[in-house]
Amino acid sequence: MLSPLQEMFFMHEQKLALCGTLEGIADSLPDRIERLTCLTVASALLPLLNRAHHLEETIIFPAYDALPDAAKSAGTTQRLRIEHVEDECFADDLTEILFKVGHEGVVANAEMFGFMLRGFFEGMRRHVAFESEHIAPIVRGVLAKAPHEI
Repeated sequence: MLSPLQEMFFMHEQKLALCGTLEGIADSLPDRIERLTCLTVASALLPLLNRAHHLEETIIFPAYDALPDAAKSAGTTQRLRIEHVEDECFADDLTEILFKVGHEGVVANAEMFGFMLRGFFEGMRRHVAFESEHIAPIVRGVLAKAPHEI
């Protein structure tokens, strides 16, 4: 069984792999779209985000918030929660387009779709990097000391 941090890192790997796939889709626009790839990503994107966000908001962020103020930045988890909502809304829009492209094989507006894809995966990569570099090292000790209390 994975610890909460191990699970978060595993989901980070999955998110980064999806980002790589989304980047490949963006690079293949407008004429080299792989329909199956679009359908696969569309099916995986929201469930992955929902699982990751649930873990972070119920275990990781409360551990971070329980630390003394000197050990953390004020408002960090609130900002990350807002980013989660934004990411889920963005992913919902992307999922709809990915399903449409996957089923029809046509991209109505390749430039707009490419900007959406790049905006999403670049933001996702920044979010993952921040959690990996700043949140995880701070909460590692808290979760190791009292995982049953969080």
